[in-house]
Amino acid sequence: MTKHISIALAQINPTVGDITANANLIRGARAEAAKAGADLVIFGELSVCGYPPEDLVLKRALQDRVRDEVSALAGETGDGGPALLIGAPWLMDSGLHNAALLLDGGEIASIRLKHELPNYGVFDEKRVFASGPLPGPIAFRGVRLGVMVCEDMWFADVAECLQESGAELLVVVNGSPFESDKLDERLNYAVARIRETGLPLVYVNLVGGQDELVFDGASFVLNSDCSLRARAHPWQSQVLMTHWSHTDAGWVCAETEIAKSEPVRQSMYQAMVLGLRDYIRKNRFKGVVLGMSGGIDSAISAAVAVDAIGPENVHCVMMPSPYTSQDSLDDAAECAGYLGVRLDQVNIEPAMLAFKEMLAPLFAGRDEDVTEENIQSRTRGNLLMAISNKMGHMVLTTGNKSEMSVGYATLYGDMCGGYSVLKDVYKMAIFELCHWRNQHHPTGSLGPAGRVIPERIITKPPSAELKPDQTDQDTLPPYEILDGILKCLVEDELSVADVAARGFEAETVRRIWRMLDLAEYKRRQAPPGVKLTRRAFGRDRRYPITNGFRSHI
Repeated sequence: MTKHISIALAQINPTVGDITANANLIRGARAEAAKAGADLVIFGELSVCGYPPEDLVLKRALQDRVRDEVSALAGETGDGGPALLIGAPWLMDSGLHNAALLLDGGEIASIRLKHELPNYGVFDEKRVFASGPLPGPIAFRGVRLGVMVCEDMWFADVAECLQESGAELLVVVNGSPFESDKLDERLNYAVARIRETGLPLVYVNLVGGQDELVFDGASFVLNSDCSLRARAHPWQSQVLMTHWSHTDAGWVCAETEIAKSEPVRQSMYQAMVLGLRDYIRKNRFKGVVLGMSGGIDSAISAAVAVDAIGPENVHCVMMPSPYTSQDSLDDAAECAGYLGVRLDQVNIEPAMLAFKEMLAPLFAGRDEDVTEENIQSRTRGNLLMAISNKMGHMVLTTGNKSEMSVGYATLYGDMCGGYSVLKDVYKMAIFELCHWRNQHHPTGSLGPAGRVIPERIITKPPSAELKPDQTDQDTLPPYEILDGILKCLVEDELSVADVAARGFEAETVRRIWRMLDLAEYKRRQAPPGVKLTRRAFGRDRRYPITNGFRSHI
């Protein structure tokens, strides 16, 4: 009987649809693991095609390309080196499946199919995959592996079936996107499966950004006593070796590298950086351009961009109007100096005057109102898009979740752009992130250490500066109150009465609820952005635009 086995956890960053590149990542990880003496290399969910492939996976050409590449990888395992456990979409007589494939000895040695298909939040796997049967273990070089695919670990029945049919070691291949509390949730489910089965568990996750999702890695190993024996670093590709011995109590993993856990603000910031970096890299943009207003949202967005892709690839543009304060001009310049980015200035007053003149016959006899404010915002959006078209840089929008919740944003103005790193970040969290970034230099950052956001940007009252002496609180409650109400309405789906019972003024809650409801049409047209919470706007929270339900009023 086998007494020892070495297993490598291969935390890779695949690109959806780039089958050849993904297969080469697998080859590279296998070569690294082979040098370290691995018997088996385990990869994340759908590592061959990338996750989530959405409807792309229904293309027969992609399915055929995956099969060809998997066959090639399988053939390469005939060299006597380590076996591979990979994830791939796999077409069978029973349908298209989300599969885990063991490649060993020059062939596809075993196939296991995902049983529990998630169909909530950002997941809609029942749309594209067929559910597999409850699996049995895979015999591998004297060890019986109980292989589960991601969601299979979230429920007791798959692990129970594996344990009852003789599995000795649970192996979970994952594509588990980051959320601010996700690490604890994963560990809790893993511990539950261990306690139910008495078996140790290997958990291998993907890393990297895919559209709005960010995969944080943080793969880990727990022994049958639930002790943590290995954890890969979050936010980076890694091949982590683990060494196992068979004892009277079963298989035991020797303690190896255990990466430290991170505070939530650090994790959020790292997710924003990696999400933007991969969106730029995988879509082959030259860089980003953004409007630098001298305010906190554009400052933190610029900092994230610099940390993600380097200051030489970030172009900031200050677009003052007659209402822009000298403080804002100075603050924008100081922030750009800290970050080391190019800052240009384009005055929008000539455009404002031109629009006023063009529209004068139509607007005769009407007072100025929010229309003229929106013209300023849309002028800035138009200028940024022109720079984007000419220079090839993607426009990075700077709106946050608090503003997008209540529609405090201008459609085709400050909402215009290709991506947002603040889409799922409430305003109060932005203040915390600014303080955190000024005090820390993120792992893998391409930006400077030390202060990057001037203190006055953080402390001054937020303002859109679209009319004289304007502040956000002219229209909105103080952000600490607004965010508290929004978290109740958005994250917890509470009623107005329930929110008011938590100490918020009932009429304010009703007003915010109405604004949240009416702004759905704007959010539907917003750019994609990094998902950080369980209730990100878009695929997590889906409401109709045409909506006559008014029970909360």
